[in-house]
Amino acid sequence: MKITNAKLLSLNVFLLFTLFAMAQDKGLEIAKKSKEWDEGFESAQTDLKMILTNKQGQTSINLLSNKTLEVKGDGDKSIVEFNSPKDVKGTKTLTYTHKKSDDDQWIFLPSIARVKRISSTNKSGPFMGSEFAFEDLSSFEVEKFTYKFIEETTINGTRMAVVEMYPTDVKSGYSKKVGYFNLDKNFRFEKIEYFDRKNTKLKTLEYEGYKQYASKFWRADKLAMTNHQNGKKTDLVFTNYKFKVGLSDKDLTEESLKN
Repeated sequence: MKITNAKLLSLNVFLLFTLFAMAQDKGLEIAKKSKEWDEGFESAQTDLKMILTNKQGQTSINLLSNKTLEVKGDGDKSIVEFNSPKDVKGTKTLTYTHKKSDDDQWIFLPSIARVKRISSTNKSGPFMGSEFAFEDLSSFEVEKFTYKFIEETTINGTRMAVVEMYPTDVKSGYSKKVGYFNLDKNFRFEKIEYFDRKNTKLKTLEYEGYKQYASKFWRADKLAMTNHQNGKKTDLVFTNYKFKVGLSDKDLTEESLKN
């Protein structure tokens, strides 16, 4: 049977679409498994040290605390509070992540004793001078991205799935993220690479010192965010993790920011 150029082209297009769909499905499956392993913590709290390092290597330190509430059927709620230094003490940020709609964020500024809503157009901006953006404070929700599986590789003896994640939010500051999921340890994130709206690599987040809590939940002792475009770095060091601490909706509201 003679195969014409037109038929060959149609076959190639069909194969490409099939491979693309398979890559989407596999990437989505990996993301779902990662999220499933982290479900059920109900509520949690931890202390943090934020270490800011400029291009010249000079550092400054902020001390913070964080409370997180797992919300059934939606994304997590969390409050980050600054405890030092004195000029930012009492500053609080409330993030309510949504699975399918725009996230809600507010910030309490003690200097003016006011709660201000953070507009969706400003969420790509830096969080309190760090290399984390306001949108990086949102919990990971599968529905916030579309996916493309790239490859399975081995890094330092650990099997990794490399998956491209494309934000569904058109206001996101990122064109894509590239997640490295640990296939040997509950599909947890080991590294995320962030690309700006021009699709240029912007920064890399590395997860270090994982420990398991409550016989299920894996948390890193340190999140290291390096900005490749400005040479700056922000480390978040976590201590005193506690789970199922009895938080409720009333503990994470705009009103609670003032208390």
